[in-house]
Amino acid sequence: MTVLYNLVLLAVDCAAIFIIRRSKSIFSWVLTLIATALIAALLAAIMATDHFDFIRLAAYGIFLHGTVLALGSTLAWWRTKKGLATLSGTASVFLVSLVYYIFLVEPFWLEVSYWQISSPKIHQSLRIVVVADLQTDNFGDYERSVLRRAMEEKPDLLLLAGDYIQAPGQQYQLISQQINKFLRDIHFSAPNGIYAVQGNVDPPNWHEIFNGLNITAVNARQTFDIGELRLTCLGLGESFTKSLTMTNPDPDSFHLVLGHSPDFALGRIDADLLIAGHTHGGQVCLPLIGPPIVLARVPRSWASGLTILPDGAKLLVSRGIGMERSCAPRMRFLCRPELMVIDLKPEQSNKENSTDK
Repeated sequence: MTVLYNLVLLAVDCAAIFIIRRSKSIFSWVLTLIATALIAALLAAIMATDHFDFIRLAAYGIFLHGTVLALGSTLAWWRTKKGLATLSGTASVFLVSLVYYIFLVEPFWLEVSYWQISSPKIHQSLRIVVVADLQTDNFGDYERSVLRRAMEEKPDLLLLAGDYIQAPGQQYQLISQQINKFLRDIHFSAPNGIYAVQGNVDPPNWHEIFNGLNITAVNARQTFDIGELRLTCLGLGESFTKSLTMTNPDPDSFHLVLGHSPDFALGRIDADLLIAGHTHGGQVCLPLIGPPIVLARVPRSWASGLTILPDGAKLLVSRGIGMERSCAPRMRFLCRPELMVIDLKPEQSNKENSTDK
């Protein structure tokens, strides 16, 4: 379907360039570009098998065929309309540069975000590192560098928020073995333990990634007492349940709830801090608009970073390490991958704040 889509659009591009060459005004040029864009979007909607496939085809329409049209306009006008030729040539350079950035730069430009949470329930500082949505189909240098960086942050507690591998069959098994071996090699550990929950791209046997490692893989809701911290890990289904209800039987303990999706934050959760991944922060954010799609039922403003919930609890959602795979385009824009570092502090510490680097 990809080949057919691009062949049809190539024919549309040729017709559009022919019309542009014969046009005598900017107005007709703009109309031709708008008509071409609408045809590209309509074809993507007709040919796509799901929303990720639509985004992939639309990306071809914008970046590949947009560049073809810009270059075609430049050549068509070079002798007769120097100003418009320069404008369209600049547009083609911009599109090529944008493609390079969103496909080859930003997806691997890791941001380590630091968050400080103060509470009267905390009497001894605790550093938590959250690794969310590794979601790889090729365990390479980038993924290895992220896991090393997680260890370099010297966490007291490591939380893994799901979506580890997105690959079929034998490829999944190979990557699983590679991750397992690498975690052994770097002595992936934390004094207060490592806890992992299941993501929506993880198969039922997802926990085998961590076989033989000192990592607690949680399939269904389970609570752990870690000093003065009470950690509840949610099962996959519960993390997507927006009407979830949960109490904290020990209100004097700092209650942290970890789930893959942030949807559970819409429920009645008796907790001090809620942590999730899944959204990738939208993966693509538009200036002044934010993420058009977050694939969660929480408000888009909750899709990344810190949100103070109506009951006073805090929700932290990671933008994740990897990207959506399968037929989705491998890109990020204004939404860098994120390794989240959380410092829990006694309330008399500095006022709660966040910094990035």
